[in-house]
Amino acid sequence: MRYLLHAKLFAVVCLTSLSNSIFAQKIDTVKVHRLKEVSVLGDSLIREIIPVQTLSGKALKNLSAYSVADAIRYFSGLQIKDYGGVGGLKTVNVRSLGSQHVGVFYDGVQLGNAQNGVVDLGRFSMDNMVAISLYNGQKSAIFQSAKDFASASSIYLVSRTPEFSGSKQSRVMIGMKAGSFDVVNPSVLWEQKLNDKLSSSFNAEYMNTSGKYKFRTAKTGGYDTTEVRQNGDVYTLRLEGGLFGQVKDGDWKTKVYFYNSERGYPGAAVKGLPGKFTHQDRQWDSNFFMQSAFKKKYTDFYSLQLKAKYAYDYLHYLSDPRLDESTMYINNTFKQQEAYVSAANLFSILPFWTVNVATDFSWNSLDADLFGFVYPVRYSAFGALASALDFDRLKIQGALLGTFVHETTSIPSAAAGNKQKITPSLIAFYQPFETRDFSLRAFYKSSFRLPTFNDLYYTYIGNIYLKPEFSRQYNLGASYLHEFKGLKLKTVGLQVDAYFNQVDNKIIAAPGRGQYRWSMINRGYVEIRGIDVKLQSDWQLSSDVLINARAVYTYQKAQDLTDRTSPYYGAQLDYIPWNSASLILNPSYKSWNLNYSFIYTGGRYEAPAQIPENYADRWYTHDLGISKTFLYRRKEVRLAAEVNNLLNQQYEVVQNYPMPGTNFKFTMNVTL
Repeated sequence: MRYLLHAKLFAVVCLTSLSNSIFAQKIDTVKVHRLKEVSVLGDSLIREIIPVQTLSGKALKNLSAYSVADAIRYFSGLQIKDYGGVGGLKTVNVRSLGSQHVGVFYDGVQLGNAQNGVVDLGRFSMDNMVAISLYNGQKSAIFQSAKDFASASSIYLVSRTPEFSGSKQSRVMIGMKAGSFDVVNPSVLWEQKLNDKLSSSFNAEYMNTSGKYKFRTAKTGGYDTTEVRQNGDVYTLRLEGGLFGQVKDGDWKTKVYFYNSERGYPGAAVKGLPGKFTHQDRQWDSNFFMQSAFKKKYTDFYSLQLKAKYAYDYLHYLSDPRLDESTMYINNTFKQQEAYVSAANLFSILPFWTVNVATDFSWNSLDADLFGFVYPVRYSAFGALASALDFDRLKIQGALLGTFVHETTSIPSAAAGNKQKITPSLIAFYQPFETRDFSLRAFYKSSFRLPTFNDLYYTYIGNIYLKPEFSRQYNLGASYLHEFKGLKLKTVGLQVDAYFNQVDNKIIAAPGRGQYRWSMINRGYVEIRGIDVKLQSDWQLSSDVLINARAVYTYQKAQDLTDRTSPYYGAQLDYIPWNSASLILNPSYKSWNLNYSFIYTGGRYEAPAQIPENYADRWYTHDLGISKTFLYRRKEVRLAAEVNNLLNQQYEVVQNYPMPGTNFKFTMNVTL
């Protein structure tokens, strides 16, 4: 009944948006343009002075991806922990530094989670996303908030900004996705031009799935059998609204975001005992935030950037041993609040020298109905001083970030001590030749990560004396990009980066009894060595046939070097493969697009004891999609069909959490 009510609510929203758009104006003739995003992506390889990977435009739209987590699988140097299915928890680990070292920014403002430090990337849909970028170290531009300097790596999610051409005043896009696992996923986007300097956007999306899929398993001393993944149903409702304004030499935007979901956690599939445990864990989430950003260039000397945000997150988790004998009884709710303000000041002292002074302040609180909970509140202040020198072929950037943290609890003696740390970064870029084809770059960055509220205060588990985690990153890389004239091969780009990371007081995150919280283990000292290689090219075989090819490869050796007397000294970290790679081929013919993608993850170990029983074999998947864009009664229509895991490989990203086999998705989008 509740699902039906949500479906009715979504239908009313869609019809209201559609009627407003129809009565606002007559529909102009729609022209279909095939954009060459490949050239933009290739050019960014040479111009960024720090390693960056970006997917945007058509390249992003054509991927076989339900969520942001699915899309970033194609980036090099990272691992996704995926607990299976459309709604399974999905977190990202970049260059083996840990999920908590990854800052996730939505339209320029960081998404926070003081409770466990992990952002579930499966929560963010691809429906309203126009670009996803992964930066190692930090963004190349110094004009940013202080918190932008704090993370060891950053993922920037950019949602759609309204754009209008000619006399068009509004745009409505209605979409429907359906496919395997009983997925039903309608969406609507309504953009309105209010005047020459102000526009608005509203986006709504609903998804419902049973989450059921078949997987193969083996019975102890018996035979292979087929099971069906149970209790993986998910319902989600996402609503986003925005106002976008233009001012002289600047702009501003305000966004409101609401996300509500209920899901079952299917739990681990115990090997050798298929069907023995029927997992019935349930989780309810409600997430709300409102954020604003303002940027203006006042003079040639001074520019200002302001950001503010308020967020409220509610989580309810239920595990009942009367329904699931493998678990203990848990019935808890958690309520997080966050307030954040930031001011960045850019001074252009000389034509080649700029300085940024940024200050941020955040307030975080956590309320829970746990026995003996101490209700922590964290006050964090960040101050950054950054400078950039640009001598055309030589660019140098440096930054100092100060982090100052004070915590209080309902029991004063239960609070963790104050923390403060100064962390530097230094970036250099050099173009040795007059031509822009080839460049060299290097960076050093130190990062400081606090233990989360769960680490410190979770009843019976938290440890207020837990040490913070420090990381040091060293990177040396080269980029090559060449544009050909008169050939079918138009552009070819290559990036190679070698890196060395050191981590003190390394904290390894592992799922606890419930996936909503994590238990943290100190590993002491870790070293990570790796190489990232990225190759992409753009081909134009004829006036109507374009092909984009993109391939990435990563080698990583991530070792635990804590205790020389330990039998695990020098062992590869859990779940970190030595080799991984991906490939994307995107041919297009007129309004037809074909997308083939391949992902490979090499062998790895699932526990510190590197014995055959803990070895996880390599896995790989093939995905294939085709789409067609055309005009029907002066309206743009896009139809797409996808088949994922084409060869029906049976694999696990996380031990005992089987992933889906061959599955299908169908999409229809209509632009009014």
